[in-house]
Amino acid sequence: MRKRWVAGKGRRRAALWMLVMVGALFLGTPLVVQEVEGDQATERDRIEALEQELTELRAEIERLKRATPQAGEPAPAPDDGRLAELERRIEVLAEEIEKLTLGEAAAQADRGDFGLGPAASKVYRTGEGLSVGGYGELLYENFDSSRDDGAPSGRTDRFDLLRGVLYFGYKWNDRWLLNSEIEYEHGSTGSGGEVSVEFAYVDYLWRPALGLRAGLLLVPMGFLNELHEPTVFLGARRPGVETAIIPTAWRENGLGVFGEAGAVTWRAYVVNGLDAADFTAGGLRGGRQKGAQAKAEDFALVGRLDWRPVPGVLVGGSAYFGDSGQGLRRPSRPEDQDEGVPPPRGQLDVGTRILEAHAEWRWQGLEVRGLLARAELDEVAELNAALGLAGSASVGEEMEGWYAQLGYDVFSRWGRGEQSLTPYLRWEEMDTQAAVPSGFRAGAANDVETLTLGVAYQPIASVILKIDHQDFENGAGTGVDQFNVLLGYTF
Repeated sequence: MRKRWVAGKGRRRAALWMLVMVGALFLGTPLVVQEVEGDQATERDRIEALEQELTELRAEIERLKRATPQAGEPAPAPDDGRLAELERRIEVLAEEIEKLTLGEAAAQADRGDFGLGPAASKVYRTGEGLSVGGYGELLYENFDSSRDDGAPSGRTDRFDLLRGVLYFGYKWNDRWLLNSEIEYEHGSTGSGGEVSVEFAYVDYLWRPALGLRAGLLLVPMGFLNELHEPTVFLGARRPGVETAIIPTAWRENGLGVFGEAGAVTWRAYVVNGLDAADFTAGGLRGGRQKGAQAKAEDFALVGRLDWRPVPGVLVGGSAYFGDSGQGLRRPSRPEDQDEGVPPPRGQLDVGTRILEAHAEWRWQGLEVRGLLARAELDEVAELNAALGLAGSASVGEEMEGWYAQLGYDVFSRWGRGEQSLTPYLRWEEMDTQAAVPSGFRAGAANDVETLTLGVAYQPIASVILKIDHQDFENGAGTGVDQFNVLLGYTF
């Protein structure tokens, strides 16, 4: 990251916000220590008792499965009814242990299947037939009247029904199912709004360790591309790193495999590649093809691996490798024309590599999250020439960004059930022109630092109100701070 500017009034105001938020995060805990010490000891004892019961139930299942007959007697058939009852009790105990370990609100936030959010994965938890779910976001944005350099911002405040989403799933049997998401953006199909299929795929659930998936797929990178329901992440707006470098929400046509084995889950797909003709100095977001008559001259391989060693801890990463040229022709150079050189033949490959690592820890109301992403592109000078880009408008040869986020549910100490009140802060750095080809220059405005400070309140698990302030700073001094209020819901 390039280093530059002196903090202005926006940064000083944000620093004051940070002091207030940190105080809310950490100073509130000692006020209730005496009150909850006994409760904590009781919870520990309860967890130990539940874990002991869980161990005994698993041992009983193994005894039933391995029951041996007396000499000369036929092997008895397993008591399927007894096994099913024991497995149901194990599931109930595991959920109870998770709630006690993480806190109820955090446990509910984690409740999804196969990498999807709670509402998006509803079809996996229902019997045969139709399942319906959805979510929505209503966002108010209030922009500062001036930029960091003192010039007028020219920004107009907005109040937007950002998206209304409907999930439709259908389970034909225990092996085959369909899952889909239909998204209405900006409250209309006019005035900048549209209706899109966010994903639509068919699964074959062969066994837990291996399933098959084909259709319009969410690319399994980062935290939010698959888990973007408003109740499962902090912040009224998505992080810039997971918008410009990992272009959430990102979906492409393809097929692949997925599964889980113990504490490890994984997904690997082949999808149509990005379209480099729509890359910009601001990142990869324009290159998404969204399943709409997608160019398929180039494909990509994307894979993800996550490990949950204990409840509440997640460590993982993902990688994307493919070409993005999609038939874009190599440009001829003016000097070649002057010398009578024939125009170059062939197509641009624009090799594209995106690597991402992430980690999360949830425990007793505390949520700590971090993500690091990096993208590298080949043939960027030729791509710039083909697109007519010059100077600081160059597409980045390298893009990089990271963020760290902290939140604490202050209600977790009082046993408020589904209710949560979570002050949070997020620090983010991103540069979509970390490197550019020789002969071009990086624009200082694309090297951004963002401080987000806010609070989220959930009266029930399916409804959330988020209020936060974002301080944007960049090397050009053109950052415009903003205040956000978001109402979100799932069903």
